[in-house]
Amino acid sequence: MKVVLFFEVGNWEELEDRWEFKGGVGGLKSILVEEDISLAGLFDKIYGKLGLSSDTMDLVLSYSPPLNKKCSPLVLKDDEDVAALLAARSDSTCKIPLGVIVERTEVCAYEKSSQDSSDDTDGSHDGFRDNYFDVDYCDSEPTDVGSSRQKLPVFRNVERTENDNGASVTQPAEGNPVVDPLLRLTGATSDEPVNVPTTEASDSSFRDGSDLHEGKYFNTKKDLKRKLSDIAMKGNFEFRTRKSNRSLWVIECIDPNCSWRLRASKIVPESTKFVIRKYVGVHCCSLLNRNANHRQATYVVIGEQVAPQYVGVEKGPGPKGVQTFARTKLGAQISYYKAWRGRKHAHTLIRGSPEQSFHILPSYFHMLEKLNPGTVTRIEVDGESRFKYLFLAFGVAIRGFRYMRKVVGIDGTFLKGQYRGVLLVATAQDGNGQCYPLAWGIVDSENEDAWTWFLTQLKEVIGDTDELALISDRAPSIKKAISTVFEKAHHGACAWHVAQNIKNKFKCADIMGSYWSAVNAYRCEDFAGYMTEISHRYPRVAEYLENEVGFEKWSRCHYPGLRYNITTTNMVESLNSMLVNARDFPYVALLDVIQEKMSKWWNDRRIVAMAITAPLTPSRESEFRPRFAQSNGRHTLQLNPVTYHVKGGELEGVVDIFNKTCTCKEFDIDKLPCVHAIAAAHHAQVSVYSLVSPYYTKEYYVLAYGETIYPVGSQSQWDVPNEVATRVVLPREVKERKRGRPKTSRFPSVGEFRKRKNRCGKCGAYGHYKKKCNSQTGSTEGNQPTDVPV
Repeated sequence: MKVVLFFEVGNWEELEDRWEFKGGVGGLKSILVEEDISLAGLFDKIYGKLGLSSDTMDLVLSYSPPLNKKCSPLVLKDDEDVAALLAARSDSTCKIPLGVIVERTEVCAYEKSSQDSSDDTDGSHDGFRDNYFDVDYCDSEPTDVGSSRQKLPVFRNVERTENDNGASVTQPAEGNPVVDPLLRLTGATSDEPVNVPTTEASDSSFRDGSDLHEGKYFNTKKDLKRKLSDIAMKGNFEFRTRKSNRSLWVIECIDPNCSWRLRASKIVPESTKFVIRKYVGVHCCSLLNRNANHRQATYVVIGEQVAPQYVGVEKGPGPKGVQTFARTKLGAQISYYKAWRGRKHAHTLIRGSPEQSFHILPSYFHMLEKLNPGTVTRIEVDGESRFKYLFLAFGVAIRGFRYMRKVVGIDGTFLKGQYRGVLLVATAQDGNGQCYPLAWGIVDSENEDAWTWFLTQLKEVIGDTDELALISDRAPSIKKAISTVFEKAHHGACAWHVAQNIKNKFKCADIMGSYWSAVNAYRCEDFAGYMTEISHRYPRVAEYLENEVGFEKWSRCHYPGLRYNITTTNMVESLNSMLVNARDFPYVALLDVIQEKMSKWWNDRRIVAMAITAPLTPSRESEFRPRFAQSNGRHTLQLNPVTYHVKGGELEGVVDIFNKTCTCKEFDIDKLPCVHAIAAAHHAQVSVYSLVSPYYTKEYYVLAYGETIYPVGSQSQWDVPNEVATRVVLPREVKERKRGRPKTSRFPSVGEFRKRKNRCGKCGAYGHYKKKCNSQTGSTEGNQPTDVPV
């Protein structure tokens, strides 16, 4: 049975409430078709009715579905679509006309030879028209550049002949030009002649140098865009988007006379994969339209390209380095600001955004606790679920603290990221004199509430005993928080910070020698002598040290607890310096750096500890051996079974080898045998190593680093309970920053001076004076150095 099918040639136009087909001058046409006609048969019928050839013209067959809402026209792609159209027309109340869009087949001598075209004999109608509209379902999103179809180019009459090789080529017809089929069907007019590309390549044409081809697939539209942007930058050409939405992307060279273009769309509406439907990869545009500073060199593209250089490193290239990368690797000239934004985008790709860091923080801590048993984590939020504080102590470090001297240094350093904050650190020192980080915290600022919260968490981890010593600067917030949280531990002041205060308040740098001698004195008699010297020269300094600071806070001999040889917080400052580049990372990325550093330290030190052959750690062994030489020749007199009087040298000593004490006090404070104790041990025929504190031995050193700190791995591998994954942690509210470049270096502490390198007045370089300049170029007035020290 045959049915009548009406169709009209024209174009679709999108209105506010519907799509409307605008026909040409030819008006409505009809054909008689079988009910079971195929798509190929329908194309043949319409080609015959219009008197067109499929070699030179493409058709897009579509119709508007009979629904009560705005829908994109449906394009006929296969036999099932044709059957559905005819079934819908069988309803007497529904007469659906078929819209026919006529397009000239793109003939580009540089892209596709006529031989390729002659091989396509399967009769299928794929290509540029099969995804003409955005999507084949209702309520598609609007496009970027308008949803209306651009006007088709107008060509004069052409005819196909054969060249010397027998290949079909396109040439203008001889004689007067006739009306182009497109003009005849649509009613358009054109008085200007149009040049038709021939198969002979122009001298000015060039390929884009890519490996793209029709039918190539990409996992996402983003991947396709990234690929095209890379090609454009390396080829120094620009393209513009002709049509774009979530299912379609049509681009063309920025030169309207150029033949380069690409059309890609989704494989199916439900998929994310994009396939190239049409691609002409040859440019015939002018050199004036090819430049290095083009629109495709966006900061996003630059960031994606340079991102691998930030993997596994803390700093990576700066903005100037990104500019160099873009110029040498991508062929793009970019501004400093765009390079800075590209670098920032690369950081986000590698380390995540600050907002995302807050969101995944509970899950991150859950995985740390799961993979590192005994790890303690805490997150404190306010009433609006905004972040306040966090605390982290690895279980490995907590268990290893049993083998450390019970002296803990605490301090804080500012963070430089978007949400700022302060990083708090508590660290011990192992038997080899190296930092042993115990706990980390992030708070809003160094205030009493923040320190009290952090020290409360720390107390749960390390306990509170008379043996414990806490060393810090003299900040009032720390001092008050320690007195509130720790009842038994002893608080000591950092001797270096006290020295800086003295130099700043009293301007007496020449007294620092006597001050440090007083700090390191083991005996109170020696300490008194140094203080007498200070009081004679600067009585106000002596009064400050005794009354305002207190001898017991900074003097080793007056300290009420066990401080050993640790008089400053240098071990904490070392950790802060280690993280100088990571302090502007998002919080989770910063914690990742900390975990990675600690994992490496534990592994490296474990290897060193296992390789030790001496009874003591390397640093203590090197300190211990000279004392053996000094003990030779000392006269030793036994007073009782455990007490010995040792003479000789500048100072005599009475040693108790049972209680491990000596009147020189060095043995008492450091818990490492002094010269007198070594001589007494030789006389008593006792192993001198038996008098050493176990904290300095190889055994404790191995036990301290015997375990491993494991990373959390990729986020896609995390196994997190729903109650943890859904916990809400919002970013803290921050004050609006002032205009200008954000400050990333702290203000110098009291008494701290930063030395600047000298700049040569002759060559402009840093590090030497004009008189010592080896440059032979003479004065270079106006010559600015390229590298300025910070």
